Amino acid sequence: MQALLDTIAALALPTEAGRVFHGRGGLHPGCEHWVLDWFEPVWVLTSFQAVSEDELARVGQALAARWALVAPGQALNWVFQCRQDHHAETRLMAGSVPEPHVVTAQGARYAVHVLKGQNRGLFLDMAEGRRWVRARAAAQPGLRVLNLFAYTCAFSVAALQGGAAEVINVDMASGALSIGRRNHELNGLGKEGGGRASYLAHDIFNSWAKLKRSGPYGLVIVDPPSFQKGSFVATKDYARLMRRLPELLAPGGEALLCLNTPKLDTAFLRDQMAELVPALQFVERLPNPPAFADADPERALKVLVYRAPA
Repeated sequence: MQALLDTIAALALPTEAGRVFHGRGGLHPGCEHWVLDWFEPVWVLTSFQAVSEDELARVGQALAARWALVAPGQALNWVFQCRQDHHAETRLMAGSVPEPHVVTAQGARYAVHVLKGQNRGLFLDMAEGRRWVRARAAAQPGLRVLNLFAYTCAFSVAALQGGAAEVINVDMASGALSIGRRNHELNGLGKEGGGRASYLAHDIFNSWAKLKRSGPYGLVIVDPPSFQKGSFVATKDYARLMRRLPELLAPGGEALLCLNTPKLDTAFLRDQMAELVPALQFVERLPNPPAFADADPERALKVLVYRAPA
């Protein structure tokens, strides 16, 4: 775990939420199970295998020593989560976690929850995707966006901050969409700010007719879980989404296709798109944030841009 300890010993006071150590990328031999994130004002350490109390104590000592230098007089808050066999156990190791807990990323504010569940309300590795969406909305006045598998609607916030005319957020989880509403309010994008976002707690596969009637869209964002039993399994369900894209997109419209699993590579998306919707042109794969550098980019997050014919 020396690479993790060395990173902690050299860290600066972060200015926004983000990843600080990414052992999962395979660039730090022996530390592949460790990641360290900053969700202001809380450090969140995650291990993807069981670790000893001695190891946790060493990390705690390293954090305390560095924190005393970079943030003298401020309380050290840190949380540890162990993820193993599809189960997560979370512990508050020192300090406290604010409630409500709001963080800043790329000039936007998001509600997060670091003490429960594996998903914390904001996916840090999707920072470049949100940046791209914000820039796309700024470049296309009047852009209408369909945000599928919207979760807590971070893409929607980015699109509206860029100037999108409307975003329709769709997700089966009404609780996640409620947090999404809160995220819009935190950024002055709620009803009092114009109310350009809508929220549909629908099963996407049972809602195509409604979504098509509300279209067409200049941008369709597809960011599903790679495997969620009873909801979405990428290996069989992604193709069902791809086939619908032509009827949802406006001429010249774009689709942002996301896939985050080390088990499927870029070719999984590109080959199916070429077969199922050859009219849509591949444009680019967006880069991942430098903090998420990976020895094998095909194991990392994949975010691809496609464009419909003009």
